[in-house]
Amino acid sequence: MSLNGNMFLVKPERRRLLQVGAAVAVIALGLASRSYPQLLPAALGKYPGDALWAMMIVFGLGAIATRMRTWQLALWSLLICFGVEFGQLYQAPWIVALRAHPLGHLVLGSTFGWVDLIAYSAGVALAALVDAAALFKRR
Repeated sequence: MSLNGNMFLVKPERRRLLQVGAAVAVIALGLASRSYPQLLPAALGKYPGDALWAMMIVFGLGAIATRMRTWQLALWSLLICFGVEFGQLYQAPWIVALRAHPLGHLVLGSTFGWVDLIAYSAGVALAALVDAAALFKRR
């Protein structure tokens, strides 16, 4: 058991800069997947972008919650992704107008889809593996 000079347990933590770098990388890949869909198999449709969006949530949250365990990070990220997706069932005029803006559409989506939940789950799982293997340091 590791102890620092003050006799407090030293908890593992994430490498914040790597988390931010991973988030920026998946944002770039996600935007590219929407801008150049012809580079991906047509059968995948928009789902690679959805998986990358979920990965961005994991890495973004990981940059903030540096001491959260990987499984907790994955669970919270999945709850956020599912919450945004189920929020698309709400179609009040003000939020429809917000979703009509390009940034609003990227953040909030527009229409609910069950398959999106699978894409989010895959993205969170992949990001959790990356987090556990490379971004979460143990002292």
